[in-house]
Amino acid sequence: MLLEHRVAFVTGAGSGIGAASAHALAREGAMVVVTDIDGAAAQAVARSIQDAGFAADPMQVDVTDDARLRAAIKATSQKHGRLDILFSHAGIQIEGKLEQVNVTDMDASWALNVRAHFVAAQAAIAPIRASGGGSVIITSSNSGVQYDREMIAYATTKHAVLAMTRQMAADYAKENIRFNSLCPGFIDTPFNRGFEIQMGGREKLETYINQEIPMGRFGTVEEIADAVVFLASDRSSFMTGHALVIDGGESI
Repeated sequence: MLLEHRVAFVTGAGSGIGAASAHALAREGAMVVVTDIDGAAAQAVARSIQDAGFAADPMQVDVTDDARLRAAIKATSQKHGRLDILFSHAGIQIEGKLEQVNVTDMDASWALNVRAHFVAAQAAIAPIRASGGGSVIITSSNSGVQYDREMIAYATTKHAVLAMTRQMAADYAKENIRFNSLCPGFIDTPFNRGFEIQMGGREKLETYINQEIPMGRFGTVEEIADAVVFLASDRSSFMTGHALVIDGGESI
């Protein structure tokens, strides 16, 4: 197994990409701490991992609560004796162009899509360093490498994540702490609700997928989870500061 004896902390793991990635990390031998703002969802995912014969602990965490997020990461490293992998995934998608997004929604986007990743990474540095190095994976989006129409809050924050991750990668490469951004395209989960609204409904979104994405389909959560395992493991040991785009060719 690629991740045997390693400990992973995953945010936004109660559903979708986060849940699939928690399962994938556990199947490769990691002890996975499954966190989500919805404690019941985190428990359900952790239980399904345990039922499959792998190791997981659930934890209710609101990543916009700095103290709670820091305490959860510290508690993880203390309980399990180490921390090797942080997959900071939780995010929010708010649709609209400049005149349609209020300041409160822009602040909420920044708090969840950028600031929470900063706090999580900052809290993880010391325990990952104590483990001899490790991998920090921060979810951006293919919206971080292109510009979506009428999605100013989302695109702005996802571009910011790439800059922040690359800066951290440069600062910690000599300590064997790797930072990479995960940049999914359209994955068929409820997270696409913002794009559905912006495009005028599910049918129009599906038309866009079929006509504008070169591969002509949604990606799957399992395809993204495989990439998370790659970034978490030694298979990507010489990769840091990278934006791994997985979008069926949409951003070409």
